[in-house]
Amino acid sequence: MYGRALPAERGTAAGLLTRSMFAIIGIIVVFGAVLAGYVMEHGHLAVLLQPAELLIIGGAGTGTLLIANPLRILKKIAAGALAVFTGKSKFGKDRYLDTLKMMYELLQKARRGGMLTIEGDVEKPEESPILNAYPDFIKDHHACDFVRDTLRMVITGGVEAFDMDQMMDLDMEVQHRSTEEPVMALATMADSLPGLGIVAAVLGVVITMGALGGPAEEIGHKVAAALVGTFLGILLCYGLVGPVSQNMAKTSAEEHAYLYVLRVLMVAFIRGQPPVVAVEVGRRAIPSHVRPSFSEVEEACRKNGAPAAAEAAAST
Repeated sequence: MYGRALPAERGTAAGLLTRSMFAIIGIIVVFGAVLAGYVMEHGHLAVLLQPAELLIIGGAGTGTLLIANPLRILKKIAAGALAVFTGKSKFGKDRYLDTLKMMYELLQKARRGGMLTIEGDVEKPEESPILNAYPDFIKDHHACDFVRDTLRMVITGGVEAFDMDQMMDLDMEVQHRSTEEPVMALATMADSLPGLGIVAAVLGVVITMGALGGPAEEIGHKVAAALVGTFLGILLCYGLVGPVSQNMAKTSAEEHAYLYVLRVLMVAFIRGQPPVVAVEVGRRAIPSHVRPSFSEVEEACRKNGAPAAAEAAAST
């Protein structure tokens, strides 16, 4: 068996944290630009410090989230939002390259010895010499189960390639819907924030009306506080919560794209294509910005010094 490690250098920590760094930088830019423009027009920052308005908007927004969503979705929202600022993309070029190499090894073993030879790998991946070499894949329970469940059906036999494709498509749809639930919930909360800002502003106006007849300075301060409520609601919607939900949506799309690569790769193999061709079909399905080149995949699948393409040609 050829070596697991590739000569290509793995991504650095800086590269892996690019998304979270950009999210933090983006928030700083949004709030910094708004506050800088306000100060340039000689506005007083102290006027914007309205804890009561922030409590009304933030508390009511959080309350609507609790009312509308069960606990399982709330946990996903918390994990997804935290990953935006502290996590990293799981589906970079190295991950795809490792996945193509792993699938080539697994399918090559099945082609040489029959599907029953990979039954142990499928049933106990943590004990598999092939799968155990790729811990990132085993830790990704959605992807790992997706591959294992599909190969189980292939080992069992009696299912046509078209039906297997439909089955995988159904599985992907269910998983994608599950990952989209926290995104939609957070987006709904973001849409509610401008309205809640108006609620805070109206309450401020009510307080202001009760202070009529008092000093003009006091009335002006209360009117400003009421307007800050509308300002905060809109800013939090379009400058923070909305972009965070969009970032989570892109993470969901990345996972869907990864499963699609596995799907087309396995369908190609089920239809009778040799492993090297199935891997190439999968490579073509990888998003262009993280797609490894043909030569990189060939080098990853090289065995005993012979290119995978030459090996496949010799076996056909």
